[in-house]
Amino acid sequence: MQKNNKSHSARKSLVQWLSYLETIHLTEIDLGLSRISQVAKRLNIDLSFSQVITVAGTNGKGTTCAFIENALLANNQTVAVYSSPHIENFNERLRINNIDIDDESLIEAFEKIEQQRDDISLTYYEYTTLAAFLILMAIKPAVIILEVGLGGRLDATNLIDADIAVITTIDLDHQAYLGNNRESIGFEKAGIIRANRNVVIGDTDCPKSVLEHASGLNATVNLRDNQFFVQEKEAAVSNDSNQPLWKWKFGEHQVNDLYKPFIPQDNVATALTVLALVENFSFVFNTQNINALIEKTKVAGRTELITLTNLNSPVLLDVGHNPQAARYLVEYLKSQNYNKLYAVTGMLKDKDIANTFKPLLTLIEHWYLGSLSMPRGATADELAEKLSLKEDSVNCFDNITQAFKMANKNSTATDLILVFGSFHTVAEVRRLLL
Repeated sequence: MQKNNKSHSARKSLVQWLSYLETIHLTEIDLGLSRISQVAKRLNIDLSFSQVITVAGTNGKGTTCAFIENALLANNQTVAVYSSPHIENFNERLRINNIDIDDESLIEAFEKIEQQRDDISLTYYEYTTLAAFLILMAIKPAVIILEVGLGGRLDATNLIDADIAVITTIDLDHQAYLGNNRESIGFEKAGIIRANRNVVIGDTDCPKSVLEHASGLNATVNLRDNQFFVQEKEAAVSNDSNQPLWKWKFGEHQVNDLYKPFIPQDNVATALTVLALVENFSFVFNTQNINALIEKTKVAGRTELITLTNLNSPVLLDVGHNPQAARYLVEYLKSQNYNKLYAVTGMLKDKDIANTFKPLLTLIEHWYLGSLSMPRGATADELAEKLSLKEDSVNCFDNITQAFKMANKNSTATDLILVFGSFHTVAEVRRLLL
């Protein structure tokens, strides 16, 4: 008994494992499937027992996954979602039937990988993706939803063949890894498409590179505004919440009088199209059922509004960190009621900071910039250089917490504080509030 207790106490905790994983590969982002494929072969990775939905895109991946997940769960399907990065706890990256995975399952998976990888160096993301696959092999959910981390073609999740590939949107982000235009970025994201299988594309201006790649694979393309459609009913309002109504149409399905969702409406339409293609899914596509899902689907850090008694003004959290996400935020903010808009932001230095800020310049009156203390983090002064605004509207701080506290101190009940720019930024403020 004493020997066993000693052995158990010597095991690494999850925190220790995650710290260790940060040390075993020289670079944080190192795209490619050669390393992970070798270790996966040794581990006999195989998810063919499940329907796999792989979701790529510049923006909207997390919310699309969440809507699909909620619909499947509402119809008694067992479903797993693997996503990244997390907001607060690492365990958020893998949830089974909407419950975050436990520490012990992750630790056991890490131990198995360590036994098999030998001298093969894996990135933090590759290692944790393999761990998710091992856990999924043990649990065997009916449907597995994989959110692509970066790009698609060379992302670790693309080790698995998707039954349904999903591309939400295609825009400029991660140009150093994916290319400097939408065509090259689209080609990378199209890498998740498999021969003779379905792909759902939510982008309303899909690059030719995606369609050509799908055609070469004889994939069945389900394209926004070609195979599935969204139409607004501008004059109509719902009886319950005074929200504008819209309708979605795909094949034999046409559903009217849909509520305005908490997540981007385009992502709901994409998710509904995916659901219509899932095998053995007996969901009834009618107004009542879909509106119930719309009202239920909220995602942390995505246009998440928080009001607390100890706050001077409401706080809107959004992980948007690229120009396309900023343009969406502008349209969302135009629908909100507030006096002055205060922005709290911190960003990674490899992002297109200037063009992310640009759409928001006419809306935001006061900027509170915080440095992110990580290798890729930009300093507040670096962010300020990209703004080129009057000094009295820009305030720089050593960290996000200081920036937020000062923004809250200076705001009033009729104002709104927008926290955006990075998962790291939103996570730090969300911890303060909740």
